[in-house]
Amino acid sequence: MTVRARVLVSGRVQGVGFRWAVEDEARIRGVTGWVRNLPDGRLEAVFEGDEASVQRMVEFCRRGPAAARVDDVQTAREEYTGEFDDFFIRR
Repeated sequence: MTVRARVLVSGRVQGVGFRWAVEDEARIRGVTGWVRNLPDGRLEAVFEGDEASVQRMVEFCRRGPAAARVDDVQTAREEYTGEFDDFFIRR
């Protein structure tokens, strides 16, 4: 089953390589979508792919890269759109 999830991550998640780590992990897992920093200091990502891979991406966001400190992760399931061919960092 193909699914879509939107994730908001708060804590020390900017300036620590979080977006690049998410991009690498998503490409390894074959997940499409995007990740970006938000002006309020949080990180936002949209993941599309098979349910297990998307769930692993959410779990990765709960940990983050070594330099990050994750305080909270909010996830919302959305309707799968299939609009992405790859995973990328939005600016």
